[in-house]
Amino acid sequence: MSAPPILATLGCRLNAYESEAMAEMAAAAGLQGAVIVNTCAVTAEAVRKARQEIRRLARENPGAPIIVTGCAAQTEPETFAAMPEVARVIGNHEKMQPDTWSALAAPDFGTERVMVDDIMSVRETAGHLIDGFGRHRAYVQVQNGCDHRCTFCIIPYGRGNSRSVPAGVVVEQIKRLRDRGFNEVVLTGVDLTSWGADLPATPRLGNLVRRILKMVPDLPRLRISSIDSIEADPELVEAIATEPRLMPHLHLSLQHGDDLILKRMKRRHLRDDAISFCQETRRLRPDIVFGADIIAGFPTETEAHFQNSLKLVEDCGLTFLHVFPYSPRKGTPAARMPAVPGPAIRERASRLRAVGDTALRAHLDAQRGQRHRILTEGPRIGRTEQFTEVALTRDMPEGALLDLVITGHDGTRLTA
Repeated sequence: MSAPPILATLGCRLNAYESEAMAEMAAAAGLQGAVIVNTCAVTAEAVRKARQEIRRLARENPGAPIIVTGCAAQTEPETFAAMPEVARVIGNHEKMQPDTWSALAAPDFGTERVMVDDIMSVRETAGHLIDGFGRHRAYVQVQNGCDHRCTFCIIPYGRGNSRSVPAGVVVEQIKRLRDRGFNEVVLTGVDLTSWGADLPATPRLGNLVRRILKMVPDLPRLRISSIDSIEADPELVEAIATEPRLMPHLHLSLQHGDDLILKRMKRRHLRDDAISFCQETRRLRPDIVFGADIIAGFPTETEAHFQNSLKLVEDCGLTFLHVFPYSPRKGTPAARMPAVPGPAIRERASRLRAVGDTALRAHLDAQRGQRHRILTEGPRIGRTEQFTEVALTRDMPEGALLDLVITGHDGTRLTA
């Protein structure tokens, strides 16, 4: 008997969510014995890793047809179509359509080797709803795509323009997830703070958050993923300040700490905007913790520009850094700007990570002796309200909420 498809997921949480949807659709269509690779295109390194993963999977699964999809397949289908290991290349819109998987399950494995249409023409609301992606917390996709055109970013060309899932659909899904026992729900999207702009009456993300908390009163924890702080609407800020069930952790798309580089990136905020947002939000919610994406070595970046990114970590009070060494993406304006030498990019990224490690250690030190409500992700692992990882000293039930005292840390995670 043929085996169910093997799924390999690269990149973001949204990709992981969509892999779950593809697994459901492939199973419903009866697809057997294939390998599905859901790729990422955020950096050139991500595309290189996708090719590497495809070759590895081909060696480990001789004879199995390999289906490549995701953002890298959308933005450069010719790269993957040229690989002898690849049987089919599927676009980001096509991968979320049940008919695609029915065609691939047919005896002729579908007739088109490359199924990648113009993602910019997609207008319907974001994707396939899954009841319960994640074993401990549930991730709910409420938005897809992006209307902005940051000069370094290829993602809009992989995801298309922004489109939103209507609030009523989101609320009903979260009610079902709560009925199934999930204690935490995370709202995800490509550009989360643009949610609602394409819906009637153009509601904002804060309205969705308040509606969820009101309509699902027994949901213990609601979390929002990465946001663009300059687009945080007043109702969202009010919810952060006043709703204890909205978790005190925000991951911010900051990207840099220097105004000139931010302008060259075509970002919509300046350095002082980011600092003011963090200061005001912390005043309203003193226990809040911030993470951030920051790029090191953007074209034209001088050492003085970079120093402003280093100082931003302290000025904003950042705790969790995602550091990206700049990587040119063909077709983006930044790829045509004067480049920083590769060794300097890597050295700056290393220094930025070191500053991030120091900031994380300071946060961990401050938690010693504090009592936290921890959601368990495994018998001996969990996360605080602030999304800090906690190692537990004895086995606990998975998916439970436990009130525990922090006893220390190991430099990267708390112990309790």
